[in-house]
Parts: sequence; structure tokens; C-alpha cells
Amino acid sequence: MGWKEAAEPVLTRMPAVRRPEGHVPFKRKLMWTAGILMLYFFLTNISLLGVQSGSQDFFGQFRAILAGSQGSVLQVGIGPIVTASIVLQLLGGANLLGLDTDDPRDQVLYQGLQKLLVGMMVILTGLPMVFAGGFLPAVPQLQLGGLTLEGTQLKLLIFAQVFIGGILILYMDEVVSKWGVGSGIGLFIIAGVSQRLVTGFIQPTDGGFFFNWYQILTGKVEVGSIISGEGLQTLMVGQGNLMALLTTLLIFGIVVYAESVRVEIPLSHARVKGARGRFPVKLIYASVLPMILVRAVQANVQFMGQILNRQLASMPSWLGVYSAQGQPTSGFFYYVAPIYSPQDWMWWTANVSQAWWQVMIRIGIDVTFMVVGGAIFAIFWVETTDMGPEATARQIQNSGMQIPGFRQNVGVIEKVMERYIPQVTVIGGALVGLLAVWANMLGTIGGVGGTSLLLAVSITYKLYEEIAEEQLMEMHPMMREMFGG
Repeated sequence: MGWKEAAEPVLTRMPAVRRPEGHVPFKRKLMWTAGILMLYFFLTNISLLGVQSGSQDFFGQFRAILAGSQGSVLQVGIGPIVTASIVLQLLGGANLLGLDTDDPRDQVLYQGLQKLLVGMMVILTGLPMVFAGGFLPAVPQLQLGGLTLEGTQLKLLIFAQVFIGGILILYMDEVVSKWGVGSGIGLFIIAGVSQRLVTGFIQPTDGGFFFNWYQILTGKVEVGSIISGEGLQTLMVGQGNLMALLTTLLIFGIVVYAESVRVEIPLSHARVKGARGRFPVKLIYASVLPMILVRAVQANVQFMGQILNRQLASMPSWLGVYSAQGQPTSGFFYYVAPIYSPQDWMWWTANVSQAWWQVMIRIGIDVTFMVVGGAIFAIFWVETTDMGPEATARQIQNSGMQIPGFRQNVGVIEKVMERYIPQVTVIGGALVGLLAVWANMLGTIGGVGGTSLLLAVSITYKLYEEIAEEQLMEMHPMMREMFGG
């Protein structure tokens, strides 16, 4: 008996959101998407019962990517879903699962396995938050009805809330994927990044872009002499934050432009004379979503460092030395920590206590990890989402299309696709990784981070394309039948 036969009784009974039996009208899809988005914001504002306020965020600078909110029911965000996806990607890439995603039975097993892994990751992520490290410190005592909870009982209550929130976000993602527009993960990332961007622009306190410039223009803030360089630094990377504004606008422009750069392979219908089309191979063929997987690996490494720092009485200095704020200042965990902002690498300022060579090593490791990791995870993403040359050739063949001048054969189409897809996948993944590090080094409005901003812009652009396609099919039902809708 193989593992599939042994696990089938459990995996096939995992709760799932029912798929729509027929076509879902576009307006209803928008209603489901908007409803889940409102529920997401509602849950991020529900505080965990029994947790002290002002606790340190376990996800730290990765919060914009992993969504959710510190101290809320959605404490773990999409982190467990992303980590489970990494595990499945690695297992699928090594062909250890033996699942055929074209087989309906194997599809059910794959979805059940994914839910089981997400549940395990919620437990593995939530347990250290509650029982170790003090990331979710409990109040001394909680009165709940006629019960008085304290100690382990209170921690179990907090963990139960974290677990329920992790499972809720999993099924919210599934509702959007089956009944709404786009994906729930993408929707939650856009929501979190957009919220921080808007706050970074309009908050009426120090840190708000417009508020800071109001203080500069009215003379309430001394800029200093531009000739000496002090004033220029204040305007560019200080309170004026012009560098972050330019970086934010450039990222928007570069991603939109990169999405339009493509190689178009001509297609013609084998039976319908004159019916022609094109298969686009975009520069960012694997999309920006593999960057979530790269950052999730880095986030897990940093979480391990934080937990070791809090649990070990004296951590070896070569492994990591942490400041009072819980940030690594030297050692292994410092060098593998991503660059978050200009203050992390400008060694000539008072914000950086490390030597210039230490900062350069950290930058080199971050760039290497993001570029190489972006390329590797882009390849995994393409192969496991049926975007590779073989899967694409089958899709073109099944649609009745062929490449003009070539025989109508899956193998022939696959060879043509192999000229473009693998190379573009690697180049696009590496380019996105390089852009993410560059944006982090220069800073962004609201401190959302380069990876978060890249993800938000790319997902929004794809969501716009999907909405336009849905509207077109709604206006022309015949097109929906052609595309198998």
C-alpha cells in the first residue's frame, strides 16, 4: 500500500469550500471578493483575548508580506500557507509525491495534503509565539465568565485563538480562489501594503510624508545647509524622504513596464482557417509571487534566531548578538538578515554601529540570496503551476492551436517553448530579486519594503487584467465557452 492509499481516508475528508457548479456572474465574484476583504480587515482589528498590549511583532519587517496583524486573531497571517507551499513545491519538484494534478483524485489528495500541512505550520508557528520568547505575553490573570484563567490555561486559550485565525485565513483564501476574483493571498498582501502606503502618505504625525513636508515648508523643521550636504541628506533620506518617494514611483513604473515586455509566439487554429492568436512569454513569466517564498525562508531563519536569543542564557557571539530591541547586531544572524531600509547599510551615519566591511558582507549575502533564490523559486513555481514548456505545450495542443510552420505535435511545440520559457523564467526571477533589494536599500513610503511593494504592484496589475478578462467574457458569453469557462 502506497502513501496515497494510506492517507486518502484522511485527506479526502478535509473540510473544503464547495466549487461553484456553473458560471459565477462577475458582479457576484466582486461581492465575494469585497466581502472577504472586509472580513479580513475586521479580523485584523479583533485583539487576542488575554494578551498584553505592546508586544513585539514576531514577524517584524516581514509583516507587510505575510499579512495579518500583530496581537490580532490573524496573528500568523499567510505565513503557514506560504511555508506549506514551499514544502509542497520542494516535494513536487523532487517528484516525491507522485501526484498527477490532471487526475481529479490526485487533485483532491493534493488539496487535502496542503490543508494538513498548513494546519501543522500554524501549530509550529503559533506554539513558539505563545509558549516561548514572549512574543505574545499573557496578562497575569483573566476573568472569563465564572472562570479565572492564568498560567498554562491562559496560554492555551491564546494559542487556540491563534490556531483558529490561521485556519480562517486558509479558508478565506479558498473562498476567493473559487468564488471571487484573483487569489486570497494576493488580496491580503495588497490590503496590507496599501494600508501602510496610505498611512505613510497621510498620517498627521511625524513619519507622514505630507505632514513632514508641511513642517519643512512652514519652517517648523530646520533643514540645514544644502551646500554642506546636511540639508540634502535631510530632504532625501531624512525627514523629507524624497528618496523613498522616488523609489516608490520607480518601482510602480518598472513593474508595469516589465509586465508589458514579452515574447509573443504566433499560433493558428488547426481546423478553423484564419483563426490566429499569440502565446505571450512575459519577462516576469513566473510573476513576483515566488518572492514570497524567498522572503519566507529568510523570515524563518530570523524567527529561529529570535527564539534562540530569548531561550539561551548566553548565545555564542559567532551565532548572533542582539540589541535591546531584539535586532541582530553581529554574528551569523546579522549577516543573513535582509536589508530593510537605508538606515541598515549607510555606515557613515550614526544609525549603523558596524564597520563598513561588515555592512558590505551583509549586502552581498542579501543580494546573492535574493537573486539566486528568486531564480530557483521561479523555476519551482513554473514547474508546479503547469506553466513549464511541457504543460504549456499540452494546453496549446488541447486547445486545437499549433505554431505555424511546425508539425501539430506536442513534442514539437514543447521544443519551441523550451527556447524561451526556462531562460525568461530565470532572468525574470533574478531581476525581481535584484529590484527588491534595491528598493529596500533606498527605502519606500510607509516602510513597506521593496519586496512588499513589488508584490502589491504586480498582483494589482494581474488583478486588473483578470477583471478586464472577466468583464469581456461577461459581455461575450461565446468567449467564455471558447476558454472553457
